[in-house]
Amino acid sequence: MSDTEDDASAKKFMFLTRKAPHGTIYAHEILEAMLICGAYEQDITALFIDDGVYCLKKGQDTKAINIKNFAKAYGAMDGYDIEKVYVDKSSMEARGLTPKDLMLDVEVKTAEEIGRLMEEQDVIITG
Repeated sequence: MSDTEDDASAKKFMFLTRKAPHGTIYAHEILEAMLICGAYEQDITALFIDDGVYCLKKGQDTKAINIKNFAKAYGAMDGYDIEKVYVDKSSMEARGLTPKDLMLDVEVKTAEEIGRLMEEQDVIITG
């Protein structure tokens, strides 16, 4: 199969993480799904909004709540060619965070910019 055929068969997936990283399975499950799609060379966009911005916060420590800390797995996104990583500006600011507080390089987007990104997607998966 040629590169052009590969590009034509790739779907545009947006993974929209809205939930905090701990307390539910949503953030962990959406990360796993994102990495699986990345392994199949799909066009992946990762978007963190609402409490989902906490998923990327540096220095997470889950010892006190006795659950496994999966935050380091976000570092694997680059290895799966997931390079489009966005954070909602108002969500980040409402939680007192800046891009320097996050473990990945992200692009901060406004609600309007996010709306345009969503319109470009073939599939949007939320969690």
